[in-house]
Amino acid sequence: MYQPRQLAPVLQQALLGFPAVLITGPRQSGKTTFLKHEAPAQVHYVSFDDPFEREFASVDPAGFLGRFGKQPVILDEIQYVPQLLSQLKLRIDQDPSCCGRWLLTGSQQFGLMRDVSESLAGRVAVLELPPFSHLEYPRPTLDDVVWNGGYPVVALNPERRDRWLRSYVATYIERDVRQIRNIPDLRVFNQFLNLAAARHGQEFHAADLSRELGITQPTVKSWGGVLEASYIAHFLPPWFRNYGKRVVKTPKLYFFDSALVNLLTRQPDPGAALAGPMGGALLEGWVVTEAVKAFMALGRKPDLYFWRSHDGLEVDLLIVINGKLQPVEIKLTATPGAGHLAPINRFIAIAGQEACPQGLLVCRTDTERPLPNGHLALPWHAFAPWLRERLAA
Repeated sequence: MYQPRQLAPVLQQALLGFPAVLITGPRQSGKTTFLKHEAPAQVHYVSFDDPFEREFASVDPAGFLGRFGKQPVILDEIQYVPQLLSQLKLRIDQDPSCCGRWLLTGSQQFGLMRDVSESLAGRVAVLELPPFSHLEYPRPTLDDVVWNGGYPVVALNPERRDRWLRSYVATYIERDVRQIRNIPDLRVFNQFLNLAAARHGQEFHAADLSRELGITQPTVKSWGGVLEASYIAHFLPPWFRNYGKRVVKTPKLYFFDSALVNLLTRQPDPGAALAGPMGGALLEGWVVTEAVKAFMALGRKPDLYFWRSHDGLEVDLLIVINGKLQPVEIKLTATPGAGHLAPINRFIAIAGQEACPQGLLVCRTDTERPLPNGHLALPWHAFAPWLRERLAA
């Protein structure tokens, strides 16, 4: 059964305005299913996972594209045949008014986006489809949300969770990692992946990982880029008024999917995961990635940060909404109080007019509750609709 996605209206707009549309995102996030259900009824479909189609497109790009005539076509996993993009450019330039004809998917950011930018600049709309958000597939308990994550196969078939996740990690290492970077020792990369998962919600210090793994810091940073390029992880930058500092200072690492974190850190069951030492990071990571997904669903780049003072106070998440910085604290507590608001109050005092006057505390409270100084405590399950409403306004 098809589960509707929040990105659908943005896709329909893009199909009316661009000759080509590229849907990127992690493997198995539902990109192909999404396009097959939301694309025009009469559409061809080709997967470049098929070696025959891949070879045909590589050897004879013009002949490959010519077989589809004027009908729309889905070209799945386009990163396998980057040489096809220059031929696509020629065909688009011959008939630039033909919108929505070429529908592409890809599972990588950096290499694919470089090729697309060079060949299809101004001719392609690029949209990102992550795993399910809470708005797309809501579940009643935080245990279930954090344990099963948002990959459609697991979310819709939780009985397949363990086997599917193990297979996903193995396939990811064998396919995506080898394609993005020439990594000679996949065993060490696997160790890196496990150590990175254990740092979910923490600052990404390359020096620490370098010492533990016995590899260079540039290698660690390169491998962090692999996680980002394949949508395994999101790096949340720190907020500074000086934009240059935001770029160079240490970001925080969040895995896109909490189920992968639970697998890689060997959590025994849902209750233990949230009750254990990773519990706070798992909830924090879920809220942060829900915010990332909210931006992606609107076809926008995430405008998100964290803030840390010199004396250690930290606001977990800053969301730029209509030019204002919305501070968000994230706690496992079910009894929110004034004591949880110190970082928000400090940040608002420092940021002044840039900050929203109302801070938000996302936690396990049952209902929305007012807090001192005009702040608000919000149940974890209410965060996604709260944010969607404000971003779409």
